[in-house]
Formats: sequence, structure tokens, C-alpha cells
Amino acid sequence: MRTSKRTQILDAATRVVQREGVKSVTFDSVAAEAGLTKGGLLYHFASRDDLIQAIHQHLADRWEADLVAAAGKPAAEATRDERLAAYTRVAIQSATRAELLLMLEGSTNTAHAAVWEAVTERWAPPPPPAPAPASASASASADPAALDRFILRLAADGLWLYESLTSDRLDPAMRQAVAERIADALDQ
Repeated sequence: MRTSKRTQILDAATRVVQREGVKSVTFDSVAAEAGLTKGGLLYHFASRDDLIQAIHQHLADRWEADLVAAAGKPAAEATRDERLAAYTRVAIQSATRAELLLMLEGSTNTAHAAVWEAVTERWAPPPPPAPAPASASASASADPAALDRFILRLAADGLWLYESLTSDRLDPAMRQAVAERIADALDQ
């Protein structure tokens, strides 16, 4: 099956972000990367913001497909722990610098952030807010299972953020072992 022109453009735009950052995404830079004319891009995207929004959705859709593959089922059919285990494996194994840069950029734009928040909400939601404590000592009580799941999510997010922000790269076997250790902790 041939890749659509739109997908080719979004893949090219992702490579530009990966190499040079989000600010480098212009119709000219993406057209050059995709081997198209600027007019070819304008046919698919009316503005730079439309292009950036489409890149966010394109990458989030890839994450969603990877998450379904990692869980072996859609989020709606998976348990909370199965979803978090899949999220851990995908976040650690396949997150890229481009995705991190887009997520950071997206955090300042409600529409861009919503794309990533939807994926995270389905696969690794934060624990529900605790009820207001009746006293100061009651604030120390929390659901231990929810706390453990949230700590595991932070560990998964922390590893790929660490690798995205530094030049340090774990050996692939170590990276796989870390992902499995976090995911296995959910089964205990």
C-alpha cells in the first residue's frame, strides 16, 4: 500500500523537528525535506499551525497503534495495569526527540496538548484525586495501588525524557530490561 502524500509530508516534518526543533518547521523546510513544492504543502495544510497540529496528531496516532500492539488489544478492552504496562513499553522503547519537542511545544497550546493528553488519559491516567482529608494526618493515606501505578508511570516517562534531553543512550538490552522491569512490577 502506498503512503499518502499527507503522510509523506508529516513524516518529513517529523524528521525536520527531530533534527532542528519545532521552530524550524516552515513550509519551505518541510517541502524541501519531502521533495515537494511549497504549493504541494499548501494543498494539504492552510497554515503552519494546521501543519503543526497535524504532526501532533500523526505522532499520537502512531503512539496509539504502538500501544494497542504492546497491549495486544485496544485500551477499552485492557485492564488499567495492562494499559500502563503497554504505555511503559512504548514510552521507553519508541519515544523520539521529535515527540518530546512537540509535547513540550504543545504544552503551551491547548489544541496541541489535547492530542497527547487524550492518548495519556486512555493508557496511563493519573490516579484519581484523593478526597479532601478530614484532618492533617488523613492526608498521608492514599490508595497504595494507585500510588504504585503512578510511580511506575513516572519511571517510564522519566527514562525517555532523560534520553531525550541528554546525549546519553542506554544499551538497547538495558533499555528493554528497564521497560520490562517497570511493566513486570504491574503484575505483582
